[in-house]
Amino acid sequence: MSPAPDPSDTPALSQVLRELDVILANAGVGIVFVKSRMVVRCNQRYAEIFGFDSPEAAAGTPSAGLYETEDAARSLGARAYPVLATGETFRGEQLMRRQNGELFWAHLTGRLVHADDPAAGSIWIVDDIHERKLADAALYDLHAEQQLIFDHAMVGIVFLRGRRVTRCNRAFEQLFGYEPGELDGQLSRVWYLSDEAWKAAGDQCYAPLARGDAFHAEMLLGRKDGTPVWCEVRSKAIDRSDLSRGSIWITQDISARKQAELELVQAKAQLEALVAQRTEQLSQTVAALELKVAEQQAAEARAQRLAMFDALTGLPNRHLLADRASQAIDIARRGDEPLAVLFLDLDHFKNVNDSLGHRIGDTLLTQLAARLRGAVREQDTVARTGGDEFVLVLPLTDIAGAAHLATKLMALASAPFQVDQQELTVTPSMGIAMFPTDGDDFDMLFKCADAAMYRAKKDGRNAYRFFTSEMQAQSARALQLENALRRALERDQLSLHYQPQFALDADGGDGGYGAGGAARILGAEALLRWHHPELGWVSPAEFIPIAEATGLILPIGEWVLREALSQLRRWDAAGLPELTMAVNLSAVQFRHDDLPELVARVLGELGMPAERLELELTEGAAMDNPAVAITVMNELHARGVRLSIDDFGTGYSSLSYLKKFRVGKLKIDQSFVRDLTEDAEDRAIVDAVIRMAGALGLQTLAEGVETAGQLDFLRRHGCEAVQGYLFSRPLPAAAFAEFVLNGQMVSV
Repeated sequence: MSPAPDPSDTPALSQVLRELDVILANAGVGIVFVKSRMVVRCNQRYAEIFGFDSPEAAAGTPSAGLYETEDAARSLGARAYPVLATGETFRGEQLMRRQNGELFWAHLTGRLVHADDPAAGSIWIVDDIHERKLADAALYDLHAEQQLIFDHAMVGIVFLRGRRVTRCNRAFEQLFGYEPGELDGQLSRVWYLSDEAWKAAGDQCYAPLARGDAFHAEMLLGRKDGTPVWCEVRSKAIDRSDLSRGSIWITQDISARKQAELELVQAKAQLEALVAQRTEQLSQTVAALELKVAEQQAAEARAQRLAMFDALTGLPNRHLLADRASQAIDIARRGDEPLAVLFLDLDHFKNVNDSLGHRIGDTLLTQLAARLRGAVREQDTVARTGGDEFVLVLPLTDIAGAAHLATKLMALASAPFQVDQQELTVTPSMGIAMFPTDGDDFDMLFKCADAAMYRAKKDGRNAYRFFTSEMQAQSARALQLENALRRALERDQLSLHYQPQFALDADGGDGGYGAGGAARILGAEALLRWHHPELGWVSPAEFIPIAEATGLILPIGEWVLREALSQLRRWDAAGLPELTMAVNLSAVQFRHDDLPELVARVLGELGMPAERLELELTEGAAMDNPAVAITVMNELHARGVRLSIDDFGTGYSSLSYLKKFRVGKLKIDQSFVRDLTEDAEDRAIVDAVIRMAGALGLQTLAEGVETAGQLDFLRRHGCEAVQGYLFSRPLPAAAFAEFVLNGQMVSV
């Protein structure tokens, strides 16, 4: 070890200080020196965590401002001071605040510089643990979901370690006749009929579990009262490399099936005995024997059908359903495609059987099965899993499709049934689970759909629910808006508002908005609005995607184009100056084959010059298929229509394509304009866009201008046009006309 540097040795001291600075600058945690509740000095990582531009920017700031509230800062001090005062290190977790106001969780480690002199200040180490806290919360939610599934599974589940019970569900306890908690800590020997059977089971399962394989067998086990019970058991090691961590066992009672198999074996033995007795009379009984064989074959065929299909409705039963569902899920997984599982149960169906008899109930179920079969596609599977429960497996079905079908099935199942001159009405409750969001295999999807169905019953019955409340809310709202939007045009619920657009002049008189100059109105942007009598004003951000997904955007878009140009003609007749009209195009409209012909036809019908129309399309729409975009733009340009790129800078434009696009204007997105006076990066981006547009011979228009400072920056850097609340918010047609007539030139 090198000798300690002599403090009087200035080069050695300088080297130590440099090494210390390097350590602080490159530390993975924030380090700060606080004195009198002020930040005296910190490292780069501390500045990054709290959003300071540099360590120097953080110096001199009050440490209390870094907490959620002043009370939170005082609370931490009250907890930390008694520890620090003893010379010990304080450690704890605290909710902190970044410079942008964002709250985050941090781990704090603090110690006084001098334990006997608190005024000398303290050193704190800050570690950003926000992502870990979020992960811990997500893990807790996942554990809660798994616990629900565990507690409500229809099969017995038990965890063993050292062949002792560490945990089991209620279904497992009930299977073997034990009270809740009675099996905790017990050896698995208690449900075997003998020591030999217990030892043999351990010998059987050890080898496959050690290989990481699943163990599967049928075993004769014993209930608490000694009654034997046949069980199908499946097991797997939790960690095949460390069998001491235990294993999970899933157990299902198959006594009824085994009894049926035994009876079949006995029947076969009796038949063989009968054949042996009649051997001597073979010549006389050949015909009878052939008939018996035929009857046996028919019985086996019926048994095979009963094994795969529901005897009452003819629908696939649970076994065939599981097979078909697994195949459909495999196909969906390979193709990265959606799939839905829908669980349907009739509300209060027991009342039908109890009051009218099982024959009436069976007839009703048969009619319902026919309705369900007729409502789905050929590739869908409709199965009856027992009683009044039906399960549908729906390949290539997303959330919206599942909600649509569920609504259809609600109407079908609720329609009256005619049974023996009686009209019966029942209602369904349905649960929906989505692949792969809610589960990766059929068992999990079935359980999730079952849980969602019980949620529908809990919420009042006669309804459907998705496994997640977010999906349920999303589908319900989307379906409501889709149905309302289909009638919005004919019911005159759609309207246009118009936001003025201004050209900036480089010189002019002083004004009230900025540092001198004038703004001359040059046009308007038509903005679609929807007011529903019950829903009120619906945001375009919500209904435009629905219109695009359903194809309604095409008739709505044509109406917007026609209405905007008609309004422009009415303004001309009212004496307004000659303005341009900007109309937004969605990606769906832009991809439609007859867009250029539609635009030309509307212009011709209204007698409006093409150069008065400016079509705005987003970067995403243009870059979705650049080759097609260029062709469409060329056709529109040839007809004299102006084109602009809306929301520029928010997409992923390629400059090699941008110079080929027949556009005359780039609209700078308001997200860059909003913080122009505070954010250096936004100023650099806007300046770069204006310069690039100038180099390409394109005009620029900035959206969302709200302050004089923003306007001053844009004018100084050569932006040619603006729109925003500094001048006017979007106005109805009459208010827009009054705005223009009252002042065509605005001092800014």
